[in-house]
Amino acid sequence: MHVKDKSKSKNLHMLISGRPKRNRKGEIIKEAEFQKTTRNNQSKIPPDTKWFKATRVVTKQELQVYENCVQKLNPYNVLLEKGKIPFSLLNERITKKKYNVDSNFNVKNSTFCNKSIEELKKLLQKNEEKNEKNESESKAGKGNSKRIFNELYKVVDSSDILIHVLDARDPMGTMCDSFMETLKLHFSSKQVIFLLNKTDLIPTSVTASWLRKLSVNNPTVAYSSFSIEKSFGKESLISLLRQYSKLYKNKKQISVGFIGYPNVGKSSIINSLRNKLVCKVAPVPGETKVWQYVRIMRRIYLIDCPGIVPRGDDSVLKGGVRIEMIEEPEEYLNEIISKGREGIENKYKVTFQNSDDLIDKLCVKYGKLSKGGVYNRKEVAKMILYDWTRGRISYFNKPEEE
Repeated sequence: MHVKDKSKSKNLHMLISGRPKRNRKGEIIKEAEFQKTTRNNQSKIPPDTKWFKATRVVTKQELQVYENCVQKLNPYNVLLEKGKIPFSLLNERITKKKYNVDSNFNVKNSTFCNKSIEELKKLLQKNEEKNEKNESESKAGKGNSKRIFNELYKVVDSSDILIHVLDARDPMGTMCDSFMETLKLHFSSKQVIFLLNKTDLIPTSVTASWLRKLSVNNPTVAYSSFSIEKSFGKESLISLLRQYSKLYKNKKQISVGFIGYPNVGKSSIINSLRNKLVCKVAPVPGETKVWQYVRIMRRIYLIDCPGIVPRGDDSVLKGGVRIEMIEEPEEYLNEIISKGREGIENKYKVTFQNSDDLIDKLCVKYGKLSKGGVYNRKEVAKMILYDWTRGRISYFNKPEEE
């Protein structure tokens, strides 16, 4: 047997491979490399003048409309890379500041005219009425101040992931719908996670049904921060944040902002994740006044934000207003009774017909009497509101069956 070395075998392979294999008649059986007998039917595009003109470019708005129409709603889609061009600045129009001039005030009249003096008096009365309204609103609307909303938008701008903390007893009631709409319009690249806090106050079946409903639109985690050492849902939240950190490999650090109503447990969640008292905690709204950075891992930072309160009467029952600032607490008892009548009866061991009957019986039971045996109705109503906002009266809302 003739043994060939490596160089000779390569040379023979080169000579043989360059020729096609033929039969006795001379017809090609096997084509050589880079050789074909069959002709390709290639289509040719004739040259056109449009090739040398400006091309059509699809705008960002058209792409957004196309994505909204075609793409199905999936809460687990994540935007990995963002463009560096600020498209929002291109569409803004710089407008001059318009000054509101009262139409009732006539500038043409002279300053020493009787009519102008009367008009100035009317304007002063209007300003005094506005100041009185603003003072009354500021007492019951601490979460509506401009300073708190400035702190909120700082947190939104600086965070990559937003955790919306909801009260598990009433998740839809403690959801900031107007703020979520602004996030979809102006901050669509931000990832939003729903966190159901205080799940220890409701049955597990209700928690599971809320998780099924809310997880359709956004990733949802059940949580309960009993104390700094004991907490439920901590591991699942940390694993979810680690998954998001793998998606943002290009960034050195990731910021996670906590938003929601006052007194829903944002600061207590951060303390339980850190296993240390790093944020001030109090059972009254307005304890967190400025945003605060807290490091939880090497790349993940948490941001504590002051609570936001949309304007409305429900903010009192949701814990967004300090009880001592309310002038007429009896007005809110009817709504509390409609939501948690059984919880009130179990808490105070009293049966009643309406709110007035409840106040009278509690005044007698706890000895809330003033001079002459008059019932101190305001103090009892505030006591019920305190117990309601601090979770001492058991109640919960079930999700609507679709």
